[in-house]
Amino acid sequence: MNKREVIKLVREISESITEQNGYELVDVEFVKEGPNHFLRIYIDKPGGITIDDCQIVSEAINKKLDEIDPIDVSYYLEVSSPGIDRPLKTDKDLNRNIGKDVEVKLYQNIEGKKKLIGELLFFDENIIRISDDELGEIEILKTNIAKINLAIRF
Repeated sequence: MNKREVIKLVREISESITEQNGYELVDVEFVKEGPNHFLRIYIDKPGGITIDDCQIVSEAINKKLDEIDPIDVSYYLEVSSPGIDRPLKTDKDLNRNIGKDVEVKLYQNIEGKKKLIGELLFFDENIIRISDDELGEIEILKTNIAKINLAIRF
């Protein structure tokens, strides 16, 4: 299986397992770092994720992967929280964070900037609207967004 097929299959397996256990599947990555491969599964729930939560999901996914054995290389399975700066990838993520400050990294500059920070005001299938700290209210095409995540302010 190629990388994309592995991620698709593991996402399907993981969604079922996380939903059954009351968690949300945030993301699945299959990456090579140096000589090692890592299968990373990020989960979340209201109030945050504990080590016990990661263990429950890891054991269930590991058991299922051992049964079907879809990955033809050795890998390390990691299950963890996406962290406070988790990327907002779905409409569900965006909806949950309306009114919160986000950091938006862009493929193409807007007003000479490739990174915008401001309050998430609105989104639909094509755009998001934020109140940027410097530029004011601005609409951004989703196709121009490289990454969007919660802004961490100190």
